[in-house]
Amino acid sequence: MIMAKFRYFLLVCLCALMVVPALRAEHLMIIAVNDTHSQIDPASDGKGGVARRRAIYDKLRAENPNTVLIHAGDAVQGTLFFSLYRGEVEFALMDTLRYDAIILGNHEFDNGMEELAAHYRDVDAVKISANYDVSGTPLEGMFQPYWIKAVGNKRVAFFGINVNPKGLIADTNCDNLRYRFAPDVADATARYLKEVQGVDYAVMVSHIGYSSYEPTEPNDSLIITKSHYIDLVISSHSHSTVVPGSGADRIANADGKLIPIGQNGKSGKLVATYDLDLETGNIVYNHITVDACWDAAASRYTAMNSWLDKYRHGVDSIMNNPVATSARFLKGSSDAMQNWVSDAAMDIIKDLSGIKNIDCAIMNKGGIRTDMPKGTITEGVIGSMFPFDNRFVVLEMPGKELLESIQLMCGRGGDAVSKELRATYNAKGEVTKATIHGKKIDPNKTYIVATIDYLANGGDYMEPMKRCKRLFVDTQKYGNHILTYVKALQAAGKKIDAKDEVRIKKN
Repeated sequence: MIMAKFRYFLLVCLCALMVVPALRAEHLMIIAVNDTHSQIDPASDGKGGVARRRAIYDKLRAENPNTVLIHAGDAVQGTLFFSLYRGEVEFALMDTLRYDAIILGNHEFDNGMEELAAHYRDVDAVKISANYDVSGTPLEGMFQPYWIKAVGNKRVAFFGINVNPKGLIADTNCDNLRYRFAPDVADATARYLKEVQGVDYAVMVSHIGYSSYEPTEPNDSLIITKSHYIDLVISSHSHSTVVPGSGADRIANADGKLIPIGQNGKSGKLVATYDLDLETGNIVYNHITVDACWDAAASRYTAMNSWLDKYRHGVDSIMNNPVATSARFLKGSSDAMQNWVSDAAMDIIKDLSGIKNIDCAIMNKGGIRTDMPKGTITEGVIGSMFPFDNRFVVLEMPGKELLESIQLMCGRGGDAVSKELRATYNAKGEVTKATIHGKKIDPNKTYIVATIDYLANGGDYMEPMKRCKRLFVDTQKYGNHILTYVKALQAAGKKIDAKDEVRIKKN
């Protein structure tokens, strides 16, 4: 009898073990977006939209007990929501969407630090930067180098790494901001977090780019190859779409370990998830597309959408005002679009300045923020395409400085130049030929060059332009002049179009 009872007890225990699931290791679901650039409503391709992103965030939070939501910078600039309301909409939504931690992008500085600080004071999310010293600026006291999230007996640290402001942010917009070289800070911070603070995982939230726009500047890929202590990189700034499982989403560190890295393009059309197994350290990286399938869930946010409608009214009044016609679709990054902008600038600046002997125009391709759709073009399209508060400028440039500027443009794969200028470069990015009107540029000759004050002030690393005499500086935003220009085209029965030729090309 005793043996029979013992066998029954063992059977019950075995059955209990069979029906009770194995304990699941603790996970942390990291949700991240980057470079959303004021894309409050869906973009022209139907992707993106802040209400849809909120629906995704809320669904992920409901499904995962431990979550962290990150914005990796450049929340602003790129649509009329920012042009008209100067960040009021985007920063107010930070807490509505419940971001846990945020970092600065370069465009957060577009209206200067006083305005940025006024918005940031009201944002509850932890603001992190390990390599910006903001003491003595309006941002003083708002930032900390890292933030630690505890989950059970595990601790995950998030630290911010920011881009070098020189060449990207106007000096007057970041006065007294001190930058520490990102590669010197990144792995040292991760090491400190692990060896001194005792964290289990160190996550770098970066706004320096998956790869470099400017060859002399560091990037996230480079930092990983030199690192021993970083476990994950949430990347931004370069508008790269790092596809999960592509191979580009893992980079070997200094010890040969593959480190996950992700980025979601721009405009909030993708949301990244990083499922971190806190026991093993394994990270599963995925993308969620922000599209119309989230509209039903997004429609439930009636209070948020009603609040946004107040701002949409002002945006829509401009977006719906037709001003021109485009012969075809022109992608913002295309050669044709860059050619059209540069040639238009040449025509406009000649009329504005009265200087008729301008040799060429140099614009920045990064200043073209949206695509040009085919057909009717509205005032809002032009405003969104050229949102920056920059002015047209005419420079007197010695040939030496002009050649240096062309070298810089060649080093990053070309830029937007008018039809008068041609250049070729080799595999090393070195200029092999540069001409104006078919004649080789003479380093000892003086040239008259049309551009914008962003470049003339050394933006996009165009330091040679800073050394040149200014013959003319306009007083209005250059986007206003482009708007007037396209209206004149429309009145003359002409359509927006340009040749697809490559004006700065590789041999």
